This record gives sequence, C-alpha cells and structure tokens, in this order.
Amino acid sequence: MTVSTGSGASTLSLPSTNFGITWKTFVAGGIAGCCAKTTVAPLDRVKILLQAHNRHYRHLGVFSSLQHVIHKEGFLGLYKGNGVQMLRIFPYSAIQFGAYEEFKKILKSVTNCHTHIVKLTAGSLAGMVALVVTYPLDVVRSRLAFQVKGEHLYVGIVDTMKSIIHLEGGTTALYKGMVPSILGISPYAGLSFTCFEIMKNLCLDYFPESLGRPCQKTTGGIILILPAKLLCGAWAGVIAQTTAYPLDVVRRRMQLSRMLPESHKYDQGWLRTLLVIYREDGVSNGLFRGLTVNYIRVIPTVAVSFATYETAKQMLGLDTGVDR
Repeated sequence: MTVSTGSGASTLSLPSTNFGITWKTFVAGGIAGCCAKTTVAPLDRVKILLQAHNRHYRHLGVFSSLQHVIHKEGFLGLYKGNGVQMLRIFPYSAIQFGAYEEFKKILKSVTNCHTHIVKLTAGSLAGMVALVVTYPLDVVRSRLAFQVKGEHLYVGIVDTMKSIIHLEGGTTALYKGMVPSILGISPYAGLSFTCFEIMKNLCLDYFPESLGRPCQKTTGGIILILPAKLLCGAWAGVIAQTTAYPLDVVRRRMQLSRMLPESHKYDQGWLRTLLVIYREDGVSNGLFRGLTVNYIRVIPTVAVSFATYETAKQMLGLDTGVDR
C-alpha cells in the first residue's frame, strides 16, 4: 500500500506492502519445493535405500532398485514417505526461498561484500534456518521411506514420531544427524542459490535474445525462458550436491541408526559416523554411495525448483529479472 505525503513528490511504503511481497515469496517457494520433490520422489526413495545399505537393495544399482521396489511393493511403493515429504517440503522450501530473499536484502544493506559473497552467505543462512525448523519431519520421512513391505516398524507419521520419542531418548531423537545436516546444507544451499544466479546473469548478459524474453511486469526488464531456467538450475544443483554429498550420507545413517544392524556405530556423533563409513565402506561405496542416483535426481529437483520458483514469482506479480 502506498500513501502520498501530500507534496506529490514522495511516497511511503507501509508494512502491508512488504508483508505481501514476503508472503508471495513464501508461497512461490513452497510450490516450487512440492513440484520439485514430487517429480523425483521415486529416486529419493531409492537413494535412501542405497545410502543406508538396506539389506534388500545393498547389491543392486539404481535402475534395478527401482524395478525391485515396483515388483515388491507396487508402483506406489516408489512414493512411500512422499506424504510426509510434502508436509515437510512446503514449509522448508517456503522458508528457504523467503529467508534467502530477506537475508540478501539485509546483507546488502549492512555489508560492502561482493554480490556473490552476499548471495552465498544468504543462501547458506536460509538453508540452515529452513533445515532446523523442519528437521523432525525429515527424520520421520526417512524412517518411512526406508521400510520395505512386510517389515514395517512404523505406521504413519504420528506413530513414527511417538515411537522415536518414547524409544530413543525423547524429542532430541527427532534431531539425530542434524549437525552433519547443517554442515552439509550450508555449502549446498549457498552454492545452489549463488550458482543459479551467476548462470542466470550470464545467460541474460550474453544470450538475451535466445534465452531471455521481456518481463510483462516491468518496462525493459528481461527474464529467462523456461528451458534456460531449467538448465541453470540443473547445473547449480550438480555443483552444490557434489560438494555436500558425504555429509548427506552421514545424516541418513544417523537418522536410520535404529533400523540398521550394529546401530551403535552411528550413535557416537557425526564425525565418528563419518569415520566408520569411510573405514568400513570406503569412498565410492560409502561416502559417495548412491551418488549416481543423486545426480539423476538432483538435476530435475533443483532445475524444477528454481524454474517453478521464478515462474511462480512472475505469476504473483514479482519482478525476477537480473539480480546484480
């Protein structure tokens, strides 16, 4: 809402305007996360099964695991745990994208750092905030997705939460693996946002006619076409995920510790878990176990996420042109 000061020369923006922009940003982020995660839900399920060496899948590859899940649990088995994933991902993605925009504004106003440093820091902080708020649902979702037909320990979200709290040491058990998660999400989120915006700017700087189009909400503004958004998001995801993947494996082992043989190995903290995985399974079959399926899933995940986010912002009337 804009109010005239009476002179006709200046205006005052009331908080409601900023709230409206923030709300639209959160909604766009939530929609983006749900679309992205639903797109790759089957690959997410297989990644969890491979990362934590489920005994039915430890000797299988990505595509053979997909086939085995369908054969054993039916097509809907590929989406096991996706319900709780949606409950988690909408607030997670909404908070992450919304917090990123807010942190970026704050950092730009209080520091003189290079724009890339600002974006990297804002992305890292946004990722950590979103993770802490929604982490218990990630633990629950991992437990449900790790189960195979006929060997269920949990029935639904509420039962899983109650079981974890009552049998594993209270509410703190819902935060198992959070330290490596924070250590992993910081570079992942920071690099995702930074790489996407760098590539977005490069596309609009050097290929404005082929990869851009005029923004209908502004005069003279240029925005990426959908294929270019997907391409920029895909590369951003690959770079970010490669950097943070070993800590993602550690996080999963800690989250699923009670469901694994010799679970005590993964209850001694994130660093001890990392060393155990390295000593027993090595690098390729341990710290980077499931990376193949992660590459396959991360390209559409981040691509769809950023493309949907920018498209949703444009539909909600927010300018998403070049951000210097």
